[in-house]
Amino acid sequence: MTDPRGNDRHDHHDGHGASHGVSADADGRWLTLALGLIVAFMAGEVVVGVLAHSLALISDAAHMLTDAGSIALALVAMRLAARPARGGFTYGLKRAEILSAQANGLTLMLLSVWLAYEAVRRLITPPDVTGGLVLATALVGVAVNLVATWCLSKANRRSLNVEGAFQHILTDLFGFIATAIAGVILLTIGFARADALASLIVVALMVNAGAGLIRKSGRIFLEAAPVGIDPDTLGDRLAAHDQVVEVHDLHVWQITSGQPALSAHVLVQPGSDCHAVRRDLEHLLLEDYAIAHSTLQVDHPPTEVLTITTKGHATKAAPHCADPHGPVRPTDPQGQ
Repeated sequence: MTDPRGNDRHDHHDGHGASHGVSADADGRWLTLALGLIVAFMAGEVVVGVLAHSLALISDAAHMLTDAGSIALALVAMRLAARPARGGFTYGLKRAEILSAQANGLTLMLLSVWLAYEAVRRLITPPDVTGGLVLATALVGVAVNLVATWCLSKANRRSLNVEGAFQHILTDLFGFIATAIAGVILLTIGFARADALASLIVVALMVNAGAGLIRKSGRIFLEAAPVGIDPDTLGDRLAAHDQVVEVHDLHVWQITSGQPALSAHVLVQPGSDCHAVRRDLEHLLLEDYAIAHSTLQVDHPPTEVLTITTKGHATKAAPHCADPHGPVRPTDPQGQ
């Protein structure tokens, strides 16, 4: 960008190659279908679990309650994320989906604590469990969760919101398989502790899924670089452009899952075309890193940035900013 005198000025460009809109209807029907299946089966499972005195079935029903809640929360978050940006929310409410994913992870972790306590208590003093009811209900549960898992697999799992609901259903599916095996053991050899052991397997799956969701959503809230993108390597590649003198204030983060963003201050050689350099860098970011939302401030450095002369000898270039955020490239490659 040039001012009325023809001098280069800071050039802010937002390369919005991807749409910021979220279609709430695109995945909503699959999530709604899965929600209906889960709620209907959950009600029947609670009744059978109480009649059969089966902790495994009751724990699965409790897990399915969180499944239903996770899907309902995902549907609400999708609607919120689809709203256009306005007012103080310059990104809209896209991170409502990340809040939903984090809530799903937390409910999995909290529920696993209660189930682990109950399972250990029943390992010590196992109650009488009706193996036939456990097996029959678990087999129906496997079928229902297979359909629900298939429904959610048809939705956009790049969304951490949808992935949170999917992990709930998937761990429930594995839990029903473990419960079915426990039912077979109860019927064949009468090992009463099999029910509690099946519950512990469900707990382990819940902890693994919950921790993963909390970790991934936490990275987004803490503005960490997306997994798979090394900011040091990326910064060095930007600075390697033959017309670039310096790159600093480099930030890489995610607005929401699947929407990486980048901003950086780029100084180019005197006489270079700022716009051409910016387009080259944007092409690199889009093609090699799938970053379509980039804001590059590109301008020419003052002479003192290029070199400082002390007693007639050229020395290391001075930083353009008094307090740059992160390493300055290429004078400080990879922060060293």
